[in-house]
Amino acid sequence: MNRCSYENPLSTRYASESMVQLWSDQRKFSTWRRLWVALAQSQCELGLNVSEKQIEAMRVGVDSIDFDKADEYERQLRHDVMAHVHAYGDQCPEARGIIHLGATSCFVTDNTDLILLRDGLTQIIDLLVSCIELLAQFSEKYQALSCLGFTHLQPAQPTTVGKRATLWCYDLIQDLEDLEYRLSKLCFRGVKGTTGTQASFLKLFDGDHAKVVELDRLVANKMGFEKTYPVTGQTYSRKVDVHILSALSGIGQTAHKFATDLRLLQHWHEIEEPFGANQVGSSAMAYKRNPMRAERVCALSRFLLNLTGNSEQTIATQWMERTLDDSANRRITIPQAFLGADAILGICGNLARGMVVYPKVIEKNLNRELPFLATENILMAGVAAGGDRQSLHECIRKHSHAAAQRLKEGGAQENDLIDRLSNDPEFAGVDFETLLDSRQFTGRASEQVSDFLKEVVEPIRHRYHDFIVNQGLSVREIEV
Repeated sequence: MNRCSYENPLSTRYASESMVQLWSDQRKFSTWRRLWVALAQSQCELGLNVSEKQIEAMRVGVDSIDFDKADEYERQLRHDVMAHVHAYGDQCPEARGIIHLGATSCFVTDNTDLILLRDGLTQIIDLLVSCIELLAQFSEKYQALSCLGFTHLQPAQPTTVGKRATLWCYDLIQDLEDLEYRLSKLCFRGVKGTTGTQASFLKLFDGDHAKVVELDRLVANKMGFEKTYPVTGQTYSRKVDVHILSALSGIGQTAHKFATDLRLLQHWHEIEEPFGANQVGSSAMAYKRNPMRAERVCALSRFLLNLTGNSEQTIATQWMERTLDDSANRRITIPQAFLGADAILGICGNLARGMVVYPKVIEKNLNRELPFLATENILMAGVAAGGDRQSLHECIRKHSHAAAQRLKEGGAQENDLIDRLSNDPEFAGVDFETLLDSRQFTGRASEQVSDFLKEVVEPIRHRYHDFIVNQGLSVREIEV
């Protein structure tokens, strides 16, 4: 690490090493060379004057790049692709004359981007599957643990801890489906020429259209793609970037919601994020156990959410067959979107695996509000015991307001509404203990967890069985 110059924290602090390497110069320019090899090999197969000896010389030098020489050429030529063409040619002089034959710069730049997008999506999908599996296990473990529900962040009908976790899990599943779809639709730019017309390749093959079409197919297959985009300008449509960054933004949306919920639950001492044995919560307040991992998820998610607008504006401003004002922007936004999503999901997996649940606190918080939530059932029980509905309603209204006032103004820890009602002659004969069983108020929450795991999660487990087994359900530890 160079301490005298700025380095991106996504690379040095937050994202995984595998994702950082994916967007490295080494990976990028080695892929350029693999593309040049695939082009030369395919041209040879189709009868152009390209020899096996030239191809082999190119192949040997694919990964051994002289970056200093390439930088020197770029300072002279002010063109990164031609700089690397010359540096590659210096390394394999017998092939110098056929490197990049018939191609435009976007043959290597755009096709490389599509390869990196494909590989990046695959890595992100793996992280999503890990997070989904961990949250599914958490949901199953706590599917019947009753807890206070909230709407408008105000106490509402109880749910269960496991049911709440299925909400986080299902949002991730929708993100997974979105990324799987985008990956399935991703194609190769192929060999399309300067403005997408393939004119240069048609010239090389003396007007043989079939060979130009076959060249496109051969190079795509060599790079692991079954299809190329049917039409392009000089670049593939930047709409592709919009779709992918939007899908990554969805991960940021989901993660921010999950992390925010966890921060609130930690405030109420119901669920805490994992806390290291030697972790320091505050430099001044030694007792603190701050939800710093969840806070980091929120911070990185906000960054990720704001990258989508760049790709949207880029597609909107691509004049005719292309303009170059996309290039500098995409060099920044696309890698950082993947690095951000990778970092976010890494932390989310760490959170999902290590959340600490405090059932006694959850029960205490629920019991504090449960008497208010049970009043409708109490009213019905009072009527069934022979009471007058309107009179009972008025009694509940007065007692509940008094109990609430006591909680808010007197600082009382216990809700005395049930004591008030049970001592009121209007409610004689009502079995309050039975009416206050929290399980009566959670509806089908526990059953919904079982149904969700069976109907929604199990197909994912089946689809990614080998990955889940090989990973041992582990997500890398996050340094905090």
